[in-house]
Amino acid sequence: MAIEPLKRLSLVGSQDQKQAVMDRLQALGCLHLVPLAPASSQPETLPPEHAVEARQALRYLVDEPEKRRQVHNEADFDLATTIRSVLANKDQIRATLDRRDALAQRAKDLAPWGDFSLPPGEALAGEKLWFYSVPLRRLKELEDLELPWQVVHQDNREAFLVVIAPEEPPADALPVPRTHTGALSLSQVEQQLEAAELELEALEADRRALTRWIYLLSKHFARAEDQAVLTHAQSLTLDADGLFAVQGWVGVPQVPAVEALAAEQGLALLIEDPAPGDAPPTLLTNPEPLGAGEDLVGFYQMPAYDSFDPSRILFFSFALFFAMILSDAGYAALLGLGLLLFWRKLGSSNKGRRFRVLASSIAATSFAWGVLVGSYFGVAPPPESLPAQLHLLDIQDFDSMMRLSVGIGVLHLVLANLVRVGNLWPRLQALAPIGWSLVALSGFGLWLGLTLAPPEQAATIELVGYGGIAIGLAMVFFGSSARPITGLGSVLMRVLDGLLALSQVTKIFGDTLSYLRLFALGLASASLALTFNDLAVQVDADVPGLGLLLQILLLLIGHSLNLALGLVSGVVHGLRLNYIEFYNWALSGEGYPFRPFKKTEIIE
Repeated sequence: MAIEPLKRLSLVGSQDQKQAVMDRLQALGCLHLVPLAPASSQPETLPPEHAVEARQALRYLVDEPEKRRQVHNEADFDLATTIRSVLANKDQIRATLDRRDALAQRAKDLAPWGDFSLPPGEALAGEKLWFYSVPLRRLKELEDLELPWQVVHQDNREAFLVVIAPEEPPADALPVPRTHTGALSLSQVEQQLEAAELELEALEADRRALTRWIYLLSKHFARAEDQAVLTHAQSLTLDADGLFAVQGWVGVPQVPAVEALAAEQGLALLIEDPAPGDAPPTLLTNPEPLGAGEDLVGFYQMPAYDSFDPSRILFFSFALFFAMILSDAGYAALLGLGLLLFWRKLGSSNKGRRFRVLASSIAATSFAWGVLVGSYFGVAPPPESLPAQLHLLDIQDFDSMMRLSVGIGVLHLVLANLVRVGNLWPRLQALAPIGWSLVALSGFGLWLGLTLAPPEQAATIELVGYGGIAIGLAMVFFGSSARPITGLGSVLMRVLDGLLALSQVTKIFGDTLSYLRLFALGLASASLALTFNDLAVQVDADVPGLGLLLQILLLLIGHSLNLALGLVSGVVHGLRLNYIEFYNWALSGEGYPFRPFKKTEIIE
């Protein structure tokens, strides 16, 4: 549960070694490259970081619904030529579709005018034909038009007329703008449209024929990706005077492997610790079963290198929050059953295996919480049964559930502040998160004491509670500023920093109350399940004959809707409490992920 420490490595060798060294570094797959080459004035000329064209070609062929028999023999397969052919076909189909659509629209526009060809200019003694489509209700507006005009076609909505004039009539001469018919006749447009349709059919046939290379394209995609990554990496090196230099960040456990490569190739190697002004990438290290926590962290915000890895806390707290929002063992059992159905499919990829571990934890935690609150599709277990004996929490007990939700929020925020203490210790600024932890715990203890303890103990409880809050706020005031004291001005600025920090007391109060959503959403889910059950009972009693069918439909639709709402609420609000409330108190600064320069893994 830590961010792996990194070293900055710099390798220098002769230019003729560059290709071999970069290929070996890519095979090691442990270096996050740092660009050394000066920024290009034309970024579009730089080699792409990924095999964009190969990806586009493969996706284009996979999207074709009618595929041909796959070719497995590589004798006649050329990756570059195939990619060029596929992308050329894609561009030609797009251009032909655009031309076909434009011609179809032109034919539609010309149809009311009929099939005609414009006479040559000398045939009209300098006059020209101007075409207009006028709504029938506005034909009366043409009575004062001095130019000769004639209606050549009319339907139930518009009149299609031709105006004769040597120049285009003024814009205000007619009530509508001129219609542009073009120089081609309707028959000519239809001929071109038919030719475009035939060309499109031929291109689509070529696309279907190209689908026979999908298997080999997929097989060699990793090779194309590796080559693109290697070419891009070579553009990041510094080349001068027959030498090249490559630099990057590497995890401490992988340093010996790079040292061995440098010794083997006769390269100059410099190993440095991160300097104070550096911003190394963040490399999270967690056991593989808890790797989904890293995925959740990366989904929102990567912590800075000198911060804390919240992966495991996020993993378990998300499962707990989701369970409290769902609050039903029956729904949790359905989630577990759905997970079992997709278990093998999820195991085909690394991310899928991570996700199914997280989903298993969520389903198990949700089932355990549903048993504790005694809800099985909104039905309480029979008295004296084993589930009834395990029913330890009453979700309808508003006071107890509110105290439990707020207590979980306090512990979550205290844990967040303790994380900050670990990052700041032994500096004086570590006092601030300690103070906020004391404020949260003292305030929560004061609330519990005044509501649960006997009245005669109220004075003692208030003394301890308010005293803890005062001590905590004092620690926040004195520990929030990192300004060095150099004179009276710096002292005043530290006082101002402390006062500004104290203004966050409303924030910690609001963040703590934000955890009440766990109780509110859980109560809403349980109440909806109970409501659908009651409605089903009433329908069965009030509608003879069809009552049973309506009851089954109502239960299926109602509980499906409630389960969907529970899933959405569990994901959104379960993650929100981690990403917003926890992150704001635990982490300072945002980092960027460690991306190793490595070859693509090929899974046959």
